[in-house]
Amino acid sequence: MKNYFGMPIKKLGFGFMRLPGFAGKPDSEIDIERVKKMVDLYMERDFTYFDTAFGYHGGNSEVAIRQAVVERFPRDKFQVTTKLPLWEQLSMDEMKGRTQTSLERAGLDYFDLYFLHGVGPDRFEMIENMKAWDYLRSVKDSGKAKNIGFSYHGDGDSLNRLLDVHAKDLDIVQLQINYLDWETQAQKCYQAARDHDMGIIVMSPVKGGSLSNFTPEVADIFKKANPDASIASWALRFPMNLEGIVTVLSGMSTIEQVDDNTKIADTMGPFSDAEKKVIENAMEALKQIPTIPCTSCRYCVEDCPSKINIPGILNLLNDHAKYQNLSGEKRFYGFVTGGMMGGTAGKASDCVGCEKCEHICPQDIKIVNHMKEAAALFE
Repeated sequence: MKNYFGMPIKKLGFGFMRLPGFAGKPDSEIDIERVKKMVDLYMERDFTYFDTAFGYHGGNSEVAIRQAVVERFPRDKFQVTTKLPLWEQLSMDEMKGRTQTSLERAGLDYFDLYFLHGVGPDRFEMIENMKAWDYLRSVKDSGKAKNIGFSYHGDGDSLNRLLDVHAKDLDIVQLQINYLDWETQAQKCYQAARDHDMGIIVMSPVKGGSLSNFTPEVADIFKKANPDASIASWALRFPMNLEGIVTVLSGMSTIEQVDDNTKIADTMGPFSDAEKKVIENAMEALKQIPTIPCTSCRYCVEDCPSKINIPGILNLLNDHAKYQNLSGEKRFYGFVTGGMMGGTAGKASDCVGCEKCEHICPQDIKIVNHMKEAAALFE
């Protein structure tokens, strides 16, 4: 595999998207002293890769990179990746301005890797229209990035088509890979990247924390197999030993997570056949947990007076039934309702109980009751 950073790097990247903060304070306020202690332990164990983005923690994630890493360690001892947001169409000048803002926030002259953020089939046309691929190449040509690529959210066939056109000009793609989604979508995306000789960075190996927060009956399957291993360790190990993986990201929030994850990366190798069977058993147990039978047909959304993303909220309730990862589910609730993207989708609490959705639902789901449940859980 190509050496993208001029030095070998270890298979655990530090994601700066879930940094510790202060109780009752906004997400943008970061406890930088705690972050410094986490960074110190991470680098003491010879891990070097940090991942941030223009929008994480309201822009303060990039600032935290400067304060906890850049100002405290020699430049040749770490790598930093950040991402250009693509939530709306930007002009060339706006893209240049955001790149420069990221460099200034992070206190860097260049990034080791610069990404287009959140590329997916629904944004392909917009990205082409704003000439973002041309701009990305110009960032590398100007020396403001050593490597370029994109983070991807979508299906494998669409990724194949995209890479057919653009892979020759790119270095690395960041993919969502975890054992739960491997058969349904992750494997196809992984293979598309491999077929185009792209380096691969893995995001969401623990599925936003969900694969570390199972119901007791599922968690017991892992604990009986290895009482000393954290449940998260099973998820982290899955992509670490795939061919072509540059590193695997973990959005760490505590020094205990840094301690556990670095030990996993340093000491735990590929799965044995017996361990693979444990994961199979856990996934089978997950399928047995009762969930709301929503098929995402979206008939219920068409006449909703509050414009609620009903299927998205029902899917989050299903995630809660299986994973009980309330902090992560609340974060995704912000996306589902549009609150993190400036959208207009209604919240569950906006349900007026008109039952129009229930009359049209092919699955006869008691949607009004579930909206009350979701409002109590996620709001």
